[in-house]
Amino acid sequence: MTDNFNPDIIALRPRLNDRDAGVRRIALIELADLEEPDALPLLIGFLRADPDAQVRAQAAALLEAWEEPEVVTALCNALTDSDQSVRECAGQSLTQLKTQAAGAVILPWIEHPDSSVRTRALRALRELRLAASAPFALTALEDSDAGVRREAIGVLGWLKDPTALSKLARLAIEDENVDVRRAATGALGFSRQPETVSALQHALQDQHWQVREEAAATLGKLEQQEAGRELVARLEDDYWQVRLQAARALGKLRFAAANNALIQLLAHSISNLRKEAALALGELGDHQAFAALQNAAHDPDPEVRKAVRIALSQLAGRIA
Repeated sequence: MTDNFNPDIIALRPRLNDRDAGVRRIALIELADLEEPDALPLLIGFLRADPDAQVRAQAAALLEAWEEPEVVTALCNALTDSDQSVRECAGQSLTQLKTQAAGAVILPWIEHPDSSVRTRALRALRELRLAASAPFALTALEDSDAGVRREAIGVLGWLKDPTALSKLARLAIEDENVDVRRAATGALGFSRQPETVSALQHALQDQHWQVREEAAATLGKLEQQEAGRELVARLEDDYWQVRLQAARALGKLRFAAANNALIQLLAHSISNLRKEAALALGELGDHQAFAALQNAAHDPDPEVRKAVRIALSQLAGRIA
């Protein structure tokens, strides 16, 4: 380890050099708590070279608060560590970075031969919204690994890159992996283009409920009236999670033809569905729902009763 004249660090040195890995790990935590720049080379050194995987993983986790290029480089190198826990901790720390300068260091790792490294690098870049990552992410949409494709979708979704629209729409419909289709369906929420709506309407019929749920939620965000009838049909989906998102979306769309179907949901056994149906009926503002909402005012669930009060208030305001 490098020489250091910081008295607090000097006091920790015996334990940092202890033969017992557990002692070294606790000493590392205390070292990081000092928040001293002089501690940084030591933390990086433990990440790179400590013989114990738990100590290296601890070092990777403790480095999440540092944005220096040497830290980002060390964490990226740790993505290839022989131990999975170290790789996971390094990947998690990379996702905590906030600067585009850090993103520039991560960027080349998108093309690493190891798919798990590519996946973690893309995940780290997602919320940084680094424009330079778009071409790399577009290429990664064709990756043979589903995890890489899913994370590439996340990068492009955060960037709201219009050049990715056609590929995202295709993946939402055609990809063989359910998680990729779901991610692509959610990522389409930045565009109201006909291609987007068509892909989302198709996703409402997906064989996996998670994709149908995401499609309903995304159509609600986009407030696409064209999908109203398909969303009404989803109120009878086999999965309540899909029904819930369809009800919420229909409220946002103020799709009048959904009124009767939503009234029927007020009697559903699942309270979350009753709540969303009540809120959606309030948004629709159809006075024909008034009696049904009044009947639901004594629902056994307090959250449902609250939603009913809100809906009745909205209806009363419109009637007045």
